[in-house]
Amino acid sequence: MTMFDYRQLATLTAILEEGSFERAAQKLFITQSAVSQRLRQLEDTLGQTLVVRSTPLTATSAGQRLLKHYKQVSLLENELDDDLRNQDEEGFTSLTIGLNADSIGTWFFDAVKSFVFDNNILLDLKVDDQDQTHHLLRTGEVLGCISGSASAVQGCRCIPLGQMIYRPLASPEFIDRYAPDGLSYENVSITPVAVFNRKDSLQHRYLEQKFGVTKFPHHLIPTCDGFLSALLKGFAYGLVPDQQGQEHIEVGTLTSIDPNYEIPIPLYWHVWNLQTDLMKGLTQALVAEARRVLIPI
Repeated sequence: MTMFDYRQLATLTAILEEGSFERAAQKLFITQSAVSQRLRQLEDTLGQTLVVRSTPLTATSAGQRLLKHYKQVSLLENELDDDLRNQDEEGFTSLTIGLNADSIGTWFFDAVKSFVFDNNILLDLKVDDQDQTHHLLRTGEVLGCISGSASAVQGCRCIPLGQMIYRPLASPEFIDRYAPDGLSYENVSITPVAVFNRKDSLQHRYLEQKFGVTKFPHHLIPTCDGFLSALLKGFAYGLVPDQQGQEHIEVGTLTSIDPNYEIPIPLYWHVWNLQTDLMKGLTQALVAEARRVLIPI
């Protein structure tokens, strides 16, 4: 049975999180040669490569398993340390979470605010499309993720949170210019749409299902605020969750370019099977707020 050197595992984690030996050394306050030496010793002990020497550096399948193991052990040790000290001393616990940008921009921070303050938590948020966050959990990069998938990763639980309802919204001026009678097969291929990033398949799915169109002019706008701002200023139309769009609909600054059409996107909380108070508390906080603001699945 291999006895791990946890300094070496911490170094492996820093390398994979930072993506380079130089930044890992800066994070750990050691030399770059020490980082390389610790990694080489760990790889020699296990007899296999743990890091793909690419740019940025990435984990092999064995490296991913070790990363997941180290994060789980670190969380358990932090919680045990807090218990033994009765949390009398100041100190933070870092939690790495994967989630979609729209959750960050709407309900996530309200959900975790009390939990973070009460438990001295530092958040390390990794943002990706809700259809893509699953891989962050599978590779061990995060302790939990908000995902659009209902399929549980091995060793994890999947808890339904609720649905976010998306509507195709645009400014009245944009609609008057491009689609005064609404979107149709005739005008959809010449009407600019806003897409969050190249992984965002929501607009593509909508236009292919509704109009059978796979090619269309689009802006790439990878920020929540910028996405909404582009719509308000008439650059494009785009799919917006009700949590962001409803107030603009009510005052008339945005309206549906495809009236009565909506797309429900289910969200699920996937979390490692670690029965710790921190993970239980985080899960309870997310579920409670989701029940308040999301539509039941």
